Amino acid sequence: MTASVSMGSAARNHSERWRWLLYVVMAIVGALLTFVGARAQQKATDDATFRKLIDSYCAAWSTGNADAPAKFYAKEDGLVFYDVAPFSYHSWKEYHDGVQKEFLEGAAEIKLTAGKDLKVNRRGTVAWMTVPMHLMEKSKDGKTTEMELRYTGIWEKRGANWVLVHEHLSTPAAGS
Repeated sequence: MTASVSMGSAARNHSERWRWLLYVVMAIVGALLTFVGARAQQKATDDATFRKLIDSYCAAWSTGNADAPAKFYAKEDGLVFYDVAPFSYHSWKEYHDGVQKEFLEGAAEIKLTAGKDLKVNRRGTVAWMTVPMHLMEKSKDGKTTEMELRYTGIWEKRGANWVLVHEHLSTPAAGS
């Protein structure tokens, strides 16, 4: 009788270990699913936030006045912004004044539009985005220019707002 009691006790112990292992595995799987779900939800939220942000950015530049998009930029000296022409600016003030003089003053109408292929990557308070853009400009002398642009923006969250700390605009080489 002792042998059967001890075998029954061993079977119960073995069964309890498997049950405990099953609970641990289920808890780990549940935690992973929660993490994956939260990450997917954050990604969807970031995509929507930055879609709205880049569309507002394009609308601001489309006004033809460099004051309108100022709210999207960090203002400290030393930040670099690459544009189609001239090559680069080293502060928001330099960017503002240069684009206003070289590009916007000669334009009768400007329309900047972000494409659908928006990609956003975020790590905490820093995000980078890429998106193709289309620029249409009608000059004051009646000439219309259209070009495809590639846009990369590095954004930093400061308080409740995202601001650009770097951006890079370029056009594909002829024939690309």
